Amino acid sequence: MKKFLIKTLYYYRRLIHILFVERFGNNIKYNWSIYPRRYQIINEIINLKNSTDYLEIGCFKNENFNRINVSNKIGVDPISGGTHRMTSDQFFLTNKNFFDLIFIDGLHTYDQVKKDILNSLKFLRTDGIILIHDCLPRKIWYQTPKRMSFTWNGDVWKALVECRTNLDIDVYTILADEGIGAIFKRKNKNPLNIKISYFGDLKFKDYYFNHNKFMNIISHKEFIKII
Repeated sequence: MKKFLIKTLYYYRRLIHILFVERFGNNIKYNWSIYPRRYQIINEIINLKNSTDYLEIGCFKNENFNRINVSNKIGVDPISGGTHRMTSDQFFLTNKNFFDLIFIDGLHTYDQVKKDILNSLKFLRTDGIILIHDCLPRKIWYQTPKRMSFTWNGDVWKALVECRTNLDIDVYTILADEGIGAIFKRKNKNPLNIKISYFGDLKFKDYYFNHNKFMNIISHKEFIKII
């Protein structure tokens, strides 16, 4: 009964979205089962760079957090998992630690992810890396700000597009596990030139036709070479 009610709510939201926001039916056919998982990539970075300090934002039952092998790790989640029961905004207000690697997988909305990225940059070591989950949605219903599907990436991708216009950070999207954004604290090697006042206004149609350009997509092997 609960699943039926949730599905009914999702279909109602979809109808409103079609009528007042965007109607677009094309899908991108990523088969995520053939690509590395996020925890595999995170552990590979830790091993390659001898990382010691790791922060995870959004832990959800420690599905990823428990698989990370590092000497010092902090997990922030207001509901379940991790080590700190609070929102990421609350955590960053009092945090004094710096990190080699930060993984963002919290609230999947453009505005919150943008805040998480900006806050993470303040506490990222010079040679550190920020990773962001859910950057390559396959369907319009997977990327709406309000959840309309059991699979939900949210509009995280819009925050990555905006980051790609920043000349002071180098931004990529790894073709793996629903799309993993990667941010380095160094000069942008391939800045995106796009004029828009509020990136939250981007549509799935924009993403569908421009996702390779917008997201600066690279393979897992290519990513390992540039870290």
